[in-house]
Amino acid sequence: MAEWLKRGEAAAGRAEGDRKVRETVEAILADIEARGDAAVRELSVKFDNWDRENYRLSQDEIQACIDQLSAQDLKDIEFAQTQVRNFARIQRESMRDVEVETLPGVVLGHRNIPLNSAGCYVPGGKYPLLASAHMSVITAKVAGVPRVVTCAPPFAGKPAPAIVAAQAMAGAHEIWCLGGVQAVAAMAIGTQSMAPVDILVGPGNAFVAEAKRQLFGRVGIDLFAGPTETLVIADEVGADAELCATDLLGQAEHGPDSPAVLLTTNRALAEATMAEVERLLKVLPTGEVAGRAWRSYGEVILAEDDAEMVRIADEIASEHVQVMTANPDFFLEHMTNYGALFLGARTNVSYGDKVIGTNHTLPTRKAARYTGGLWVGKFLKTCTYQRVLTDEASTLIGEYCSRLCALEGFAGHGEQANVRVRRYGGRNVPYAGKAEAR
Repeated sequence: MAEWLKRGEAAAGRAEGDRKVRETVEAILADIEARGDAAVRELSVKFDNWDRENYRLSQDEIQACIDQLSAQDLKDIEFAQTQVRNFARIQRESMRDVEVETLPGVVLGHRNIPLNSAGCYVPGGKYPLLASAHMSVITAKVAGVPRVVTCAPPFAGKPAPAIVAAQAMAGAHEIWCLGGVQAVAAMAIGTQSMAPVDILVGPGNAFVAEAKRQLFGRVGIDLFAGPTETLVIADEVGADAELCATDLLGQAEHGPDSPAVLLTTNRALAEATMAEVERLLKVLPTGEVAGRAWRSYGEVILAEDDAEMVRIADEIASEHVQVMTANPDFFLEHMTNYGALFLGARTNVSYGDKVIGTNHTLPTRKAARYTGGLWVGKFLKTCTYQRVLTDEASTLIGEYCSRLCALEGFAGHGEQANVRVRRYGGRNVPYAGKAEAR
C-alpha cells in the first residue's frame, strides 16, 4: 500500500484557479474576434508593455537579432536543431502512404497530406525558451507544411534575440513578436494583419493552454496542455538524493504551479531527497519559483515495489517521467501513460527539453492517457480514398451495401448502391424510394 510522505495542493484549489483562467480567456478571445488588430495591440501593451504598429518582425530586425548572438551560440542552436530535424525525419519516414487491393477490383488507400498552415507558439515571457522554436517549426517543416507562422513574446522589452534566431534558423515563414492569449488568438482567428492558421502548437502558460482549448475546433491543436509536470521514479540502486532533488527542481522552476513528484520504494531515499530539495532551494538561482512549486504541488510517494510504482505512475500520467532504478526497462515495458520517458541516470528531462532530438511539447493533466506529444504526424492528415475497378466488384459491394442500408432505414444510401447494382450487374433491384417518386 502506497504512503504519501508529502502531498500537493488539493484539487479544489486548482479548480478555482482554472475557473478564473477560463473566464479571463473567454473575454480576451471575444474581444480579439470583435476588434482584431486593435484588441491585440491593447492586450500586448497591457500584458507585455509592448507597443508596435505591426508585430511581425522585418528581415532587418530578424538579422539584427541573429547578429547579437556569438558564433558559439549559433553553433549550439544549429546542433540542437539538427537533432530535432533528424528525429522528425525518421518519424516522417515511418509514415507510409498505402494502396492495396482488398478484394478483386476494390482498391483502398490513404495519403499523408501536410496541413496548409501552422501557428507555433514559443513561450518566452519568463525565460527565452528558444527550444520551443526547434520543436514546433522544424517538425512542421519536415512534415511539409507550406506556411509556418511563429509567435513569441518580447523579453526584457524587446524581441528575444535567441528566440528570433532559432525561429529563423528553423525556417519559419513569418516571425511575430507577440505573446500570450493575444498571440494564439491572432493566429487562430486571424486579424487584419495576420491570416489565420490551421493548427496551433507549442507550450505556454495556463492562459495560453486555455486559449488553445477554447479555440480547438476552429483550428486543430497539438494537445491539451497545462503547467510542466515531472515524475521521478527512483530506487537506491539507480539514483541518490542529489540526482532526484536536482531533477525535481529542474522542472519545478518552470513556474509556481508545476507539479514535481518523487515515487520510490526506498524510504531513506525519499527522506534524503526532501532534505536535499531544501538545501538546493537555498542555492538555486530559480529557487524562489521552484520552491513555491515544490511547496504547493510537490509530492513524495513511497510504494511497495516496482509493480506498484508502475500502477501509481500510470494513474498520475505525468508529462515527463525520469526513471532511475535498478531496471529502467521494466518501466518502458509496463508503463502506458506518460508524455516521455527518460531511462537511467545518464539522461534527464532537460536533455529532452533542449537538445537530444525528441519533442518537448508533451501532454499534461493526465492527457497522456489518450495522446502522445507533438510529432511530425500532428502536421499531417491521413486521408483515405477508394477505387472500384470492375463491374463485378461494384455489384458485389453494392449488394451488401443495399442490404445493410435497409437495416438502418437509409433509403437514399441504399439507392446509391442499388443504381450501381442495376447498371453494372444487370440485376433487377427494386428502387429504394416510394413508388410514386418514380
